[in-house]
Amino acid sequence: MAKVTYVEATGVPHDISADYHESVMEGAVINSLPGMEGMCGGMLSCGTCHCYIDAAWVDRLPPPSHEERAMLENIEGRRPNSRLGCQIRITDDLTGLVIHLPPEA
Repeated sequence: MAKVTYVEATGVPHDISADYHESVMEGAVINSLPGMEGMCGGMLSCGTCHCYIDAAWVDRLPPPSHEERAMLENIEGRRPNSRLGCQIRITDDLTGLVIHLPPEA
């Protein structure tokens, strides 16, 4: 298991233990964290798992796929560190990952 910190838009942090190969989205949904819905279940078709990767971690993740980049183009509030949580799989290299959640819509 890997420790991942999700930070609500209000600044409240949540440290969770995520199973390896679980997605960032699944970790948030399983733990009922506000700000990430994952309505499509990780099928890369809704964008409700939009999140911001902490600056210290941006370069440590694999780059987004063409499909993820295309979906992110339609996300309101997109930033250079925006990603879709369904596309990021937890690995042992990501222990300590910090994810910032957008405000709830």
